[in-house]
Amino acid sequence: MPKDLAVVLNNGSINSAVITAMAAQRHRPVMVFGDSSGGPGGRLRAAFDQQVAHFKPYRDYVVPMPFASSTQTQSAATMADPRQISPLAPQMLDLLPLIAVGIRYAVHHQAAAVYIGMRVGPMTDDLAHATEFFQIWNEMIQIPCGQSELEVLTPLLELEPWQVVDVGYQVNAPLERTWSCLEDSSEPCWSCRGCKQRDAAFQQAGKPDPLRGVRKV
Repeated sequence: MPKDLAVVLNNGSINSAVITAMAAQRHRPVMVFGDSSGGPGGRLRAAFDQQVAHFKPYRDYVVPMPFASSTQTQSAATMADPRQISPLAPQMLDLLPLIAVGIRYAVHHQAAAVYIGMRVGPMTDDLAHATEFFQIWNEMIQIPCGQSELEVLTPLLELEPWQVVDVGYQVNAPLERTWSCLEDSSEPCWSCRGCKQRDAAFQQAGKPDPLRGVRKV
């Protein structure tokens, strides 16, 4: 099998488009979408499909993962002592099965890396917890699992949202094929938290959002 492959965990977001473009500079991507919706539709899935059409990966997979919903992981996290867990705990719990799936596909394809678009920013505590989380994964796959040449990569981990947009422009990521809206409709609502954060990121980066088109003043 080709040794230049890399698995990219892609959920149709801006982060996913950017890391897939970054991975494609060095590897042939194998794109994996973890579907927690329980159905074939959804705008994130549609954005993933659009990115697959753009990148033309070596392989692409949609993995049903209905158990990996944010509601379930939030509930599990609240059962623990909040003084003993990281604020990132729900997100990390969501990532556990997805990373395992990505690693298994990487071993199957003899890929060199698994790319993950998680971003926590430069905040010291969050960044330290997330860095340790991924270091543990790398130690597990390289030592007890015998995959010394495989690594989990998180190139966006310490970036701010606007910096991700800036990198996206640098690597020619298909930002028009991404989805940030919390509504599952044909067009972004531009008023939800996801849309507002997207707007803020593009404005701070000083870049036009290709999904919005010509911005009305």
